[in-house]
Amino acid sequence: MTNTQKLNGTVALITGASSGIGEATALALAEQGATVTIAARRKDRIDALAARIADAGGTALAIEADVTAQDQAQALVEKTVTDLGRLDTLVNNAGVMLLGPAVGAPLEEWDRMVAVNVQGLLYCAHAALPHLLAAAKDSQRQVADMVNISSVAGRVARSGSGVYNATKWSVGAFSESLRQEVARRHVRVSLVEPGAVATELISHNRPEIQEAMAGRDDFQKMEPEDIAEAIAYIVTRPWRMAVNEMLIRPTEQER
Repeated sequence: MTNTQKLNGTVALITGASSGIGEATALALAEQGATVTIAARRKDRIDALAARIADAGGTALAIEADVTAQDQAQALVEKTVTDLGRLDTLVNNAGVMLLGPAVGAPLEEWDRMVAVNVQGLLYCAHAALPHLLAAAKDSQRQVADMVNISSVAGRVARSGSGVYNATKWSVGAFSESLRQEVARRHVRVSLVEPGAVATELISHNRPEIQEAMAGRDDFQKMEPEDIAEAIAYIVTRPWRMAVNEMLIRPTEQER
């Protein structure tokens, strides 16, 4: 560790950490000195990520969890605190984007987006809040953080993404309300809204939807590390400064 590591002595929990933004964020926060819990359903992926962090001199706890199950979300937070002693940062990153026309859409896709993007985030937030409040009170940093990953889709509605839009609008509304509630108790609630990022997200869609979307974004997408760097910036600010909201688009993305 070096004296440039601003998160020494802190513990961060990142959901959806098996790939993409979650994986990059775990690496970025560990590089800043945080001990990280990395959570996802794909245990082989997070075990490999934990090994990478350990090889780089950091500490990581890999926990297999499905955040759409309230008991698993609760257990994830409690195991983090039990094994690592505290919780200073929660990055609610787990999410799914299932696009396509609303007419004739499979309802299970809508249910899945609501379960992951809204309920899963709420379950983790609810479980983590007492520990974040405690960390803010007893930490030398005098602050704790919850970073909720939304999307440009939480600001701009597009044909064929109505339910995804709805879930991300929900994330924004919850984040702002909670921010107001806990601001005086030094828990910062930040909303990050990425535009197009080169991740696995689109691969979750049905083949016909993937085919229809091919070439839609005819510009250079961002990399997961770009968003991870922004998250690291947010959580390493001094206690007196909160980044409430960060909208990040690729340079050439118009909407």
